[in-house]
Amino acid sequence: MNATLDIATVQAFLLVADLQSFTRAAEALGTTQAAVSLKLQRLETLLDKRLVERSPRAVRLTADGAAFLDRARALIAAHDLALSGGAPAAQSLSLGISDHAAGPELVPLLERLHAMSSNLTLAVTIGFSREMQDAYDSGELDAVIVRQEGSRRGGEKLAEDEFGWFAARRFTLPKGEPLPLATLAPPCGVRAVAVRALDKAGISWRERFVGGGVTAVVAAALAGLAIAPLARRIVPPGLIDIGPAHKLPKLGSSRVMLHSKVSDPAKLAALRAVAATFRSVAA
Repeated sequence: MNATLDIATVQAFLLVADLQSFTRAAEALGTTQAAVSLKLQRLETLLDKRLVERSPRAVRLTADGAAFLDRARALIAAHDLALSGGAPAAQSLSLGISDHAAGPELVPLLERLHAMSSNLTLAVTIGFSREMQDAYDSGELDAVIVRQEGSRRGGEKLAEDEFGWFAARRFTLPKGEPLPLATLAPPCGVRAVAVRALDKAGISWRERFVGGGVTAVVAAALAGLAIAPLARRIVPPGLIDIGPAHKLPKLGSSRVMLHSKVSDPAKLAALRAVAATFRSVAA
């Protein structure tokens, strides 16, 4: 009897390859790590090839695994096309992301969603956590990735962000002058936390730069204009935490949460991949 590839097993292989983790692949599939591992073992037995190298720190494709990757994607694409009757149904997912949460995860996140389905129209809005949450509550967004603020409960935790005071290595603060800050405009929650901490510590400050997005705030800090309160996860090379050197108050941490009301199976699968990708990069 001829061997037959199982679609669910090939999908599991693609998730392991993209997320480089059995744990994250299991999260994306809504199953267990053991179940994913078993699927991969069966696939390797069927193909009589070792597809992945497992180590305590990472999962990497072997040469045979890399060679099988494109064929696996083609198989899943053909399978989806066959199910749709030759005219793939367009799916739309509207996702809001807090500017302070949209760090290095954004690129692999979009890559993963594209790999899952080229028919998925993704509408991404980046802004203040509070604004994204309000848009989600009013039904304008399918899902949001935001910093947890106030007494808001529920949602799925994706990461725990630690904040610090970041500036360019060449940054110097003349004695006797207020601390120059680079922040987002109100109602940015990170700005509010930073200002409140400085006021409580009795440290004078002035707003040196107000950015319309975190990218602009980071640019101001890199240019040496000011100090920016930022999550360590999103800080680019070239910025250092100068908080301890200047005896600045600790900013603590906050949770990055995923909120979703999605019930459509295709959208749910996409959001599981979003969560797994975010955790994989943020870890």
